[in-house]
Amino acid sequence: MVSRKQSGLRLFLVFALFLGVYFLVVLRLFLLQVYQRDFFKKLASQQYLTELTIRPSRALLYDRNGVPLAFNSQRLSAFLLPRQLKNEKKTVKMLRKHFKPVYRRFKKERDKHFLWLERHLSDQRLADLKRIANEDIYFVSEPERFYSSQSTAHIIGFTDVDNTGIAGVELACNDRVGGTPTTFVLEKDARSGHFYFQRNIKKQGELGSPVTLTIDKNLQFLAHQELEKTVQEHGAKGGAVLILDPDSGQILTMASSPGFDPNEKDGLSLEQTKNISVTECFEVGSVMKVFTALAALEEGVVTPDEEINCEGKATYIDGFRVENWKSLGDGLHAFSEVVARSNNVGIAKIAKRLDTKLYDHLGFLGFGKATGICFPGERSGFVNPPYNWSRSSLIVLSFGYEITATLLQLGKAFCVVANGGYGVQPQLFLDPKIEKKDIPTRLYKKETVAQLKDILELKGWMKDLYSIDGYRIIGKTGTARSVKDGKYSHTEHVYTYGGIIEKDGYRRVVVTFINEPREAHIWATQLTLPLFHRIAKKMIVLDALHENNKEAKL
Repeated sequence: MVSRKQSGLRLFLVFALFLGVYFLVVLRLFLLQVYQRDFFKKLASQQYLTELTIRPSRALLYDRNGVPLAFNSQRLSAFLLPRQLKNEKKTVKMLRKHFKPVYRRFKKERDKHFLWLERHLSDQRLADLKRIANEDIYFVSEPERFYSSQSTAHIIGFTDVDNTGIAGVELACNDRVGGTPTTFVLEKDARSGHFYFQRNIKKQGELGSPVTLTIDKNLQFLAHQELEKTVQEHGAKGGAVLILDPDSGQILTMASSPGFDPNEKDGLSLEQTKNISVTECFEVGSVMKVFTALAALEEGVVTPDEEINCEGKATYIDGFRVENWKSLGDGLHAFSEVVARSNNVGIAKIAKRLDTKLYDHLGFLGFGKATGICFPGERSGFVNPPYNWSRSSLIVLSFGYEITATLLQLGKAFCVVANGGYGVQPQLFLDPKIEKKDIPTRLYKKETVAQLKDILELKGWMKDLYSIDGYRIIGKTGTARSVKDGKYSHTEHVYTYGGIIEKDGYRRVVVTFINEPREAHIWATQLTLPLFHRIAKKMIVLDALHENNKEAKL
């Protein structure tokens, strides 16, 4: 029979046992829920949460009329979570077979939490990945840039897979339009274990600001269309068209050929994406006679009516043989005729009177230094300085050799002629925060420019073929030999036409350029002048429509 003392001891032991168990449970709960709370919370979150940093959708790019040139779409991208693989053997086998570059990264970065598999999936690639049916592949939506016009591709440029600008305006304005990235916490759909269905913002980024260009999308398209047609017809290496408002310096068109699709960047070479008007320099030949004549008239070393002995087909000046493309015949010829008919001997004789002042005037006009346009890769060009001159330098400089220039520099110089003698700063952006607009300064007397315009106005057979009713056409052709392996080629040339269209207060500068056409013996009057004429006619119609629309809105 158990004594009361023994019964009490047993009850105490049972109570102590249950109390001990209760204490252990409470202690365990304390350890799990309080002391080790952060550890287990992190462990749990790793099963269904991950962090991802994504840049915001880039701000839009517009043409001068508010038409979008670059906007955004959404594409799915695939990724892995190397530390949370459900079937590592299967996944590694898949990577080794279908994604060898990712497999190599996976081996090096096995402890990383996040690894991209493939970005910006096409519909076909998305379907292919879904057919693989691997539970370790996840998907997330990312912004992707889309471009509405191939004709503006050389201006707008494009972005990389991270939606960062790497060419053109996209690069120049990357910080402005790109904004700052946002960090998301992604939550996995537990039922499918496949898609991420909820994104919570951990760190909010900032949206970019839109940018408006001076480019007219419709005019750009028309000019690019005519340029491509000319390049293809003549089997040329490439070409460009530049159109400016000479009063404001605003660039209305800057077309390059051959073109490319900025939405399909795979396989593109750097050469294909260059904006020829800004990033390439050329010796442009006789079109430079315009500025030799401008300097000579301004300095008063010649008058339009002064007669010059052009020496027939060729002659020697300071022991250097100077040849004319075509003889003006024996006898004297007015300086205005020398320029209009592109006589090398006559212009060289006048350049001798200018001496080093010719170099100074070319500097006034902007040759030999970058225009300052906000565009990546702009070239400065080169003008051979007097201290480096040989006995032939001044002579050949007068008709476009020993000087290289971008087409934008050439267009800027023609603006000085078009607007009555004022220097202008080329503009690609309407926002003054991106490009500062300088106050125009007079570089040449109004009378000098008027004389030069009269000399350069279309006359004779060119006027018969390329005039436009009601408009004054002023311009000059240029042909120059291409340099191959340090020597001038006899069969490959570059062709230019710098032209001005004006009527009352309406003025435009149009520069057309064709690089190395298939034909070895062709003239700019057969190539770049007709291209100028076709573009000018379409431009006038388009500008008239714009003006009518403005009046209708008022």
